[in-house]
Amino acid sequence: MWTTLSHTESDRPARPPTVIEPPGGWRALDLSDLWRYRELLWVLTERDIKVRYKQTVLGFAWAIIQPVMLMVVFSIFFGRLANMPSDGLAYPVFVYAGLLPWTFFANAVSNASSSLVGSANLVSKVYFPRLIIPLSSAGGGIVDFLIAFVILLAMMLFYRVGWTANLLAAPLLVAGVVFIALGVGAFLSALNVAYRDFRYVVPFLLQFWMFATPVVYPASLVPEQWRWVMFLNPMTGFIEGFRSVFLGRPFDWPSIAVSLAAACIVFVVGVAYFEKVERRFADII
Repeated sequence: MWTTLSHTESDRPARPPTVIEPPGGWRALDLSDLWRYRELLWVLTERDIKVRYKQTVLGFAWAIIQPVMLMVVFSIFFGRLANMPSDGLAYPVFVYAGLLPWTFFANAVSNASSSLVGSANLVSKVYFPRLIIPLSSAGGGIVDFLIAFVILLAMMLFYRVGWTANLLAAPLLVAGVVFIALGVGAFLSALNVAYRDFRYVVPFLLQFWMFATPVVYPASLVPEQWRWVMFLNPMTGFIEGFRSVFLGRPFDWPSIAVSLAAACIVFVVGVAYFEKVERRFADII
């Protein structure tokens, strides 16, 4: 006769507890994780665009007002009063061609740097790749850029600046500006979580960066023996490249290549630092 023996839970060997810990140190960007949450990226980007223009008097006209008003101010003070050279071109279209990528870059960095703190409730409640937040904040500026892009094309017709095949290089330069904006924005957003006074540093940083970049003046104004110092700034190659795109000037491909390489490096470093400190966001935000 067979006898069935029953065992209680106390008779079974105890299993060691499972401890779940976030990975430490530096880690690579998980592109597959971002791809799984691509719909969330789109939703957050769409939300930022709607919030920006919801219940506003002028709506999408704000995307035109900012670069146009800056162009008017710079044209009066730098073009008329200071007689700033513009490489033989009308100063308004010359400076607007530089303001177009710079305005997108500055707004993307500014929005991305404060995006995590502004989404504190979302970060602390549910899991998703936190990098989506600064990416969506920066991506919302694409709409403003496209609107301002059309205005520049209209200005070219007004000032009788012909459209050339150089316009085909615009997507390459836009991609470079996007990369450097995302890298700087991700880096500053991570710093802003731990050190809240960085929100005061960002406007000063962008203002200083703009005057260190040939936005309101041509790169040819800098003495040739010191011009290499200016091109250490990756935005210099992009600004000069955009002027070549719209104004039909020859491309300075070596400086553009340097800027593209610098943009990739800035993006990798910024995202790597973001991924390194991401595990602490929910605890300190």
